[in-house]
Amino acid sequence: PLFSPPSFFSPPPPPSQVIMTSKTKFDSEGFDLDATATSETSNGGVGVIYEIGGGVSKEPSAESRSFEASEEKKDESPISEAERLKELGNNEFRSGNHLDAYDHYTEAINVCPYGEGFGPTGMELLKMREEFDEQERERLIEVNRKQAELRRTRQSAASRPKRDEFEAEDDDDKNAGPATFSPPRHLYGPKLAVYYANRAATLLHLGRYGEAIDDCDVSLMLNPTYVKALLRRCTAYERTENTEDALKDAKKAVELEPGNSVARKNVTRLQKLEDERLEKLKEETMGKLKDLGNSILGNFGLSLDNFNAVQDPNTGGYSISFNQNPQKK
Repeated sequence: PLFSPPSFFSPPPPPSQVIMTSKTKFDSEGFDLDATATSETSNGGVGVIYEIGGGVSKEPSAESRSFEASEEKKDESPISEAERLKELGNNEFRSGNHLDAYDHYTEAINVCPYGEGFGPTGMELLKMREEFDEQERERLIEVNRKQAELRRTRQSAASRPKRDEFEAEDDDDKNAGPATFSPPRHLYGPKLAVYYANRAATLLHLGRYGEAIDDCDVSLMLNPTYVKALLRRCTAYERTENTEDALKDAKKAVELEPGNSVARKNVTRLQKLEDERLEKLKEETMGKLKDLGNSILGNFGLSLDNFNAVQDPNTGGYSISFNQNPQKK
């Protein structure tokens, strides 16, 4: 008798459903890898993948894949790539690879959108500020010139100024102080501020303090209340022996974040250094003035030692007395 297969065996698929050859290859999911290479041309541009067991699935067309990719790009933020690069920079910074971190932060800055509808670049901001400062210097010189001319006019007139002259002086006084540069905003200013401040951190480790100050300047123009940028610029100022500006940044950081222990410690330490610097400067200045005074008085056979200055504890003023023989005080 003929062998009758058990009922649980299913018959093979008809030849029209799948053709298998010795060259047919299948991947771990059961897809025919050879079919994908020719499916688009043999099926009118739509790929067909034959599966083990007779199943058929369609491969997405090139147009479909392009549409899906464009839809994904629409969902991405214009600075998604910049954020990815920033994270790469953070990882390198944590690993101590400061040059690599610097490169990633620079790339993050460069891929951000700029121009109309977004905002200026960091270099443009620095240039704008430089031009503004130059215009301010010229304006203040002109204001001082006008005020000096007005004083000379009043002295030559030897009369009390009229009311309109007082008002003119008041108007000049209002504009006599230096103005503050107000940079244009960037749509992604807070994000860019982080990239610049992070790059400044790498520059501090690389000993490039001037560049670190510039990056912190840009960061603070983009986000004036960014405390990390203030503290990093404070460090850069201190390392360039500019304790005056370092102390200003530390005090501003405490003003913005009163509970910031790093900022508070910086204020205490820098205040001491600044006081010592000013005291040293005062001594040097007094020494130079004394030398100048002695050189003039020497023409008359005198020196500053011939004069005694005594401070009044009540008023703070000084009374000066002349001593003919300073050695016999």
